[in-house]
Amino acid sequence: MQQFNQQLMDFLGASRTPYHAVAQMVERLEQAGFVGLQERDAWRFESGGRYFTTRNGSSIIAWVMPKAGRLEESGLRMVGAHTDSPCLKVKPAPELHRNGYLQLGVEVYGGALLNPWFDRDLSIAGRVSYRRTDGALEQMLLDFERPVAVIPSLAIHLDREVHTARTINAQTYLPVILGQAGEKLDFRALLKHELEAQGVSGIDQVLDYDLSLYDTQAPALLGLESEFLLSARLDNLLSCFIGLDALLGSNTDQGALLVCNDHEEVGSMSAAGAQGPMLAHVLERLLPEPEARQRMLARSMLISADNAHGVHPNFADRHDGNHGPLLNAGPVIKVNANQRYATTNETSSIFRDLAAQEEVPVQSFVVRTDMACGSTIGPITAAEIGVRALDIGVPQFAMHSIREMAGARDSWNLSRVLRRFYVQTSLGG
Repeated sequence: MQQFNQQLMDFLGASRTPYHAVAQMVERLEQAGFVGLQERDAWRFESGGRYFTTRNGSSIIAWVMPKAGRLEESGLRMVGAHTDSPCLKVKPAPELHRNGYLQLGVEVYGGALLNPWFDRDLSIAGRVSYRRTDGALEQMLLDFERPVAVIPSLAIHLDREVHTARTINAQTYLPVILGQAGEKLDFRALLKHELEAQGVSGIDQVLDYDLSLYDTQAPALLGLESEFLLSARLDNLLSCFIGLDALLGSNTDQGALLVCNDHEEVGSMSAAGAQGPMLAHVLERLLPEPEARQRMLARSMLISADNAHGVHPNFADRHDGNHGPLLNAGPVIKVNANQRYATTNETSSIFRDLAAQEEVPVQSFVVRTDMACGSTIGPITAAEIGVRALDIGVPQFAMHSIREMAGARDSWNLSRVLRRFYVQTSLGG
């Protein structure tokens, strides 16, 4: 478990954006012998072959072909997660010069908790598109790595009602300070300079970018017995890592698949999101004949892994009294009568049985009946491809904050259950 958590923290620290997360996953898959396939090429598969493909550089699907029999006879054991997290993104024309300071305008991505973004050492990372001096267009991942920005709080002396009445205006309160104004800032020129400083040559002009702010504080274990994990982007890179670790560690002979989609935090409606056609396109190429594909899906199951709300000791009244998951007390099955989660009594029973085989405890989460329930890629994927599905997750605190908190044992335990799932010969039904 200690080795697992160290690898997890290394992954979280390096995965500043969905692009960086997918790059990390590609590296691990290639090291394990998986073959990368380009969507524009013809695909050919071998029995027991291991493959992956990406879309937009921010979503990834990896899969293992069964070693014996055909997919329509064995089905697929599928795990799903998402690569994106709420954050602040740099606007297309971000330069601000006000009162002697250089600032960047930002846009809020997803349902971020905004207060924790103040007074943090922030850096910038993402993907940059540029034209080379020979006229070719290229893209490159960029990470400033060092702290370069901050959003200072307003002193309490100038905001006496900060504890009682203030709300955050995302347009006016969140522009970050980069430095003191000298010459006018040309942000694209700054990106060109930073890329060149990192060894990229032959750049004529930066054309565009998709860049996010992130907290430079590294992931850490916390607690008297190091029982807690703290990091940015636990929702939901934690599940991406767990799913990947389970796939690589299962050595399965069954048909197995991991899908990690971008854009879940903003509704999943994109070419690379769960409401888009990426997974369906891969399945169509695995089994082009529609009836065979439907037979395969009828023998398949998807486990949607996305973190759950642990019961906060200071806010226990925000939970249903019988459904308050505890950190380090096992993965959580998420249930909602209105189909905000994809769990059914059949799929939850299968998961409980898998967990029992690994001697891993299981918890349940149901939102209070007088509160709105969030959702995941589980119901979306189930509706898109017609597969039975289950929503589970590791319990955590501070979801959508700049720094989140989970139990150090829960991720390891969930990985063990998912490994068992990947090798399971029968899923019932």
